[in-house]
Amino acid sequence: MGFNEMTHAFLAARYYVRLTEEFGDRGHAAFIHATQYYGSQRGRRMAQRAIRDGEELNYETYCRYGEWVNTKEIQDMGAANKVEVPEVAPDYTMHIFACPWHQQFKNMGLKEAGLAYCSVLDASICRGFNPQIVYEVPQTLHDHDYCIQIVRDAGMSADKKPQKKPEGLRSFEYHCAHTYWSYREVCEAIFGEEGLAIGEQVLEDFAKEYGREMADILAGYRDTNFNMA
Repeated sequence: MGFNEMTHAFLAARYYVRLTEEFGDRGHAAFIHATQYYGSQRGRRMAQRAIRDGEELNYETYCRYGEWVNTKEIQDMGAANKVEVPEVAPDYTMHIFACPWHQQFKNMGLKEAGLAYCSVLDASICRGFNPQIVYEVPQTLHDHDYCIQIVRDAGMSADKKPQKKPEGLRSFEYHCAHTYWSYREVCEAIFGEEGLAIGEQVLEDFAKEYGREMADILAGYRDTNFNMA
């Protein structure tokens, strides 16, 4: 297995476990904060590329400048995202019936981690892109039959089917490294040396699950500025 959506979810899940085991409610709050920080960085990178291209920061642009598509590995497993759009206007509503992130949290027996992560991630990405876009996640697959995600007054129409720009896509190696280092940064900012120890523990958890070579690849992104598009 290479870097993909499930290895990405694994990192977030292990941060949740390590933080809540060590710090309880404060660890839960730190995890939420780290997820929001990570998501907002992604959104800002998207906005930077859009502004560079002279694009308006609306929801259609947000869709086109997204940074990932399902990997072939996940598609071959039959675990790719399955999304229906029951409403386009005025609000753009998505129902998500399958998701590899949900599947990984479920496989790990970490429903609470999944709830914490998915309740804030997408809204945080959108907020980083343009805080004036209202993105709501009233329910998730972790405790319902499907996720509901709503973009208020999205300005979309049935004939608008924006395709993601290939040059904006980032590999899941990059996304996994971004997750690891952004959460580690927040852990250190809040808990100091104890937070750094959490980051080291998560890296070891990852190495045990996926091998030292993949863990070393994550470590190699130490000096990457994930705020830059």
